[in-house]
Amino acid sequence: MERAALIEEARLTFNGIIDFPLPIVAAVNGPAVGLGCTLAVLCDLVYVGRSAYLADPHVSVGLTAGDGGAPFWPLTMSIVKAKELLFFGSRISAGDAVALGLANGAVADEDLMEHTIGVAERLAGLPAQALRSTKRAVNLHISRAANAVLDYALAAEFQSYDTPEHRETVAKFLK
Repeated sequence: MERAALIEEARLTFNGIIDFPLPIVAAVNGPAVGLGCTLAVLCDLVYVGRSAYLADPHVSVGLTAGDGGAPFWPLTMSIVKAKELLFFGSRISAGDAVALGLANGAVADEDLMEHTIGVAERLAGLPAQALRSTKRAVNLHISRAANAVLDYALAAEFQSYDTPEHRETVAKFLK
């Protein structure tokens, strides 16, 4: 598949999550790294097991953090904090994810699924039209801000696959 088609597919995936009419609740029960982190953070409500962590290590492997961190993290935290985390690819503990606005709560690992299912059940009991339209209204902020950056960020990430820095990192990893 050519790069333009891959960029369009990625953009459609992100917008599909943002535009999905029902709330999406994430239960992060282990490492959510790179695209896994992006998918978790794009959900409407995010609960993280206390031993889980988030990270976007794109830059450390020679890639632009285009498929999530760069377009979305500045919407949840300060820009300078987003830059620090993205530049260094730091692991973000469950507690820090909550403090930064990447997650709604940190839950004991053994209670995570029960808690998350309980949240989903509470959502299911709310008036459906009001819930859907409120989600849409809030997500318009995300959609408008992220889409202004997403095309550039995705194109830059795909271009970075061909850089010597990324190829060297992959070669070291394969050894």
